[in-house]
Amino acid sequence: MKILITYSSVTGNTKKVAKAIAEELKDCDFLDIKDVKNLDYDIIIVGTWIRRTTADPKAMEFIDKIKGKKVAFFFTLGAYPNSEYADRCIKNITELFLKNNNSLLGNFHCHGAVSPSVIERAMKRSQDDPHGSIEKRMERWKHASTHPDENDLSNAKRYFKKIIGR
Repeated sequence: MKILITYSSVTGNTKKVAKAIAEELKDCDFLDIKDVKNLDYDIIIVGTWIRRTTADPKAMEFIDKIKGKKVAFFFTLGAYPNSEYADRCIKNITELFLKNNNSLLGNFHCHGAVSPSVIERAMKRSQDDPHGSIEKRMERWKHASTHPDENDLSNAKRYFKKIIGR
């Protein structure tokens, strides 16, 4: 079974999770999305960071090229993993894969450190921002800065080992 694990990462969070999954599954190709030359794989696992409740632009463009494949995805996000925001992300990314007749094997997500540029922009928003007060956002960012941690990586490894059957 030929497996591709590919990712788009800005802060290194998503790459870190992708690498852990690749180490667990062993005999697979591990590539940055920009380095994928073909989609000749039995299973494609795509990692993305989150932008506006969906995959980042590079990942979205890549996902749109995948048609009729067995797929799975994972993402890292600055929001809490058990939040409504995370649930919307799962729904939106799932729809990206299903619209091209892919067979979705599963998905995984975990907290990830927020990019300093995102924090800088967010600090300029008003206190009434829908993402919460500056104090609440700073608390969430502080918690996110320690992720993905070893527990997140272990959970990702275990999850993908189970769904891939290796």
